[in-house]
Amino acid sequence: MADLSTRIGAITLKNPLICGSGEHTMAAAGIEQCLARGAGAVVAKSTNESEAAKRQLDRTDYALLDSTWRKLPWNFAPPPDAQLFCRSGLAQQKFEPWLEMVARLDRAAQARGSYVVASLILADLERCLEMARAVEQAGVRILELNIGAPHGGEATPGAIVLEREADRVRGIVARVRGAVRLPLWVKLTGQSEDVALLAAAAKAGGADAVGIMGRFMAFLPDVETMAPLLGTNAAFGGPWALPLTCRWLALSRRRLGADFPLIGTNGARSGLDLARMLLAGASAVEMTSAVFTGGFEMISRALAELADYLTRQDHSARDIIGVAADRVQTYQEQPARAGYWKEFVAEGGLGPDV
Repeated sequence: MADLSTRIGAITLKNPLICGSGEHTMAAAGIEQCLARGAGAVVAKSTNESEAAKRQLDRTDYALLDSTWRKLPWNFAPPPDAQLFCRSGLAQQKFEPWLEMVARLDRAAQARGSYVVASLILADLERCLEMARAVEQAGVRILELNIGAPHGGEATPGAIVLEREADRVRGIVARVRGAVRLPLWVKLTGQSEDVALLAAAAKAGGADAVGIMGRFMAFLPDVETMAPLLGTNAAFGGPWALPLTCRWLALSRRRLGADFPLIGTNGARSGLDLARMLLAGASAVEMTSAVFTGGFEMISRALAELADYLTRQDHSARDIIGVAADRVQTYQEQPARAGYWKEFVAEGGLGPDV
């Protein structure tokens, strides 16, 4: 049987599939379903102190789209090209009962060899530090600090912070690191010219791992109504994002070193996608939209596919981390094939003499 175990700093996960934070991990029942399907870790729906961020949940909307931008039914059987376009908000739950739920579920997860991760989205830094200390005092074993929530630029000012500046990332992470000693995973935005620079800043601030990368913001007109789909800009993710995430994983591995743990997120839909992110340098992978839109069975299905792949390759999960990333070459290192491009021009009907 393939060895799926992996390490993120001092934490050993029984497998590299982390069920990411979303509506499907808002309640205890959803988290328990993720654990029952075998997830190595589950990130509870993020919280902070902002009432505006909680009220945003009443304005959420979701559209599942195919590759031609047609709406798909929300039937938990999406095709492979399904893309999620949505607004979201934070759970409408007070911090104390949220933390009690996370701590209780994390204790129960130990019996399965799994973890339940507390996730804080930054709004006010001082309140975030208070909440981080409370998470540690409650005995939760891992803290995720999300400073890359895609909706940060659209939400009520101050409700959710989206950080794109390396100096601010380093300073924020250093403050949180100074407040707690438990493992600290920092989730970063993809809405940056240099995600690897932000990863380096998070590492310098004391992060134990960084998550690469949050979804993008997008705008899509509805050609029938001639209005914005969902009425607003919205966060956008799908299988198309996988190569973008893999590129930033590989660049971050090169910049931060092979020993620093990276967590891939945004684009994984299958066990082979988990393998692709591991090969790009991730030590573990968060699956979020795939579970939210495809159901909890996506977890066990992806783990079975990953195990089959590793068995065929005669490798463990840890064996393949960064293998492809470490083989990336420059354009200049590729062998020259003079005139090769003409074959494609000819196939396009432009003729061989172009």
